[in-house]
Amino acid sequence: MRRVACVFAHPDDDTYGVGGSLAIHADDVALTAVLATSGDAGRIADPSLATREDLGRVREAEDEASWLALGLEPDLRFLRRPDGGLPALRDELASEVREILRETEPEVVVTFGPDGITGHEDHITVGAAATEAFRAERERGTPGLARLLHVAIAAGDLERLNELLRERGLEPMDPTQPFMPRGVADDAIGVRVDASSVYERKVEALRSHKTQAELEDLPFDLWPDLLAIESFVIAWPPGEPGSPVLGDPFEGLPPS
Repeated sequence: MRRVACVFAHPDDDTYGVGGSLAIHADDVALTAVLATSGDAGRIADPSLATREDLGRVREAEDEASWLALGLEPDLRFLRRPDGGLPALRDELASEVREILRETEPEVVVTFGPDGITGHEDHITVGAAATEAFRAERERGTPGLARLLHVAIAAGDLERLNELLRERGLEPMDPTQPFMPRGVADDAIGVRVDASSVYERKVEALRSHKTQAELEDLPFDLWPDLLAIESFVIAWPPGEPGSPVLGDPFEGLPPS
């Protein structure tokens, strides 16, 4: 049984970032999913689904439903920090994540990188806190912790998607604008997972986040271009130049 911990900022960050990769391992992975906030400052696409007062609780339930749609029943940890307020809590978050890593001893930890995928300050902060926690616990000697992955979008993939949008007369995604995807250099990608075999499950999982009306602005026929490939930068261990891109988060690790 593989052990993995995912550390993200909001419900649905986990679905987008690693849902397909872990759905492939639904029968052989023990997952701890840590969400720093409950997304209580997020959208309410349909007022019949939630109020501002109970949105956090509703989004927690949506996240649980999304994992079930992916075929997983994770150990969900909602830290319930203020949505939009994480930058002031980085040290506190790092300390709490350290405790969780010490308890669960995951082989692989997945979180945001310095770009936060969309430049969202909450994403950037939780990624920095989780990265700090991983490194501190490795130095401490906590078992596991063999690989740290940062979710990412390859710049080439983003440009291909933008070209498809232009062909349809639609505005491309502008990485200079707030909350829009940022790409990382293609050669920075260390793990690239083909999740097409579980694509339908991932779509169903995203649709579980009903309050957020996921991907409603993207033509449905382009969803596979965004969802069927999941890419990661290997933040630890350091890679050798020219190392082959792995096809799975656990590839190359010793047997569990």
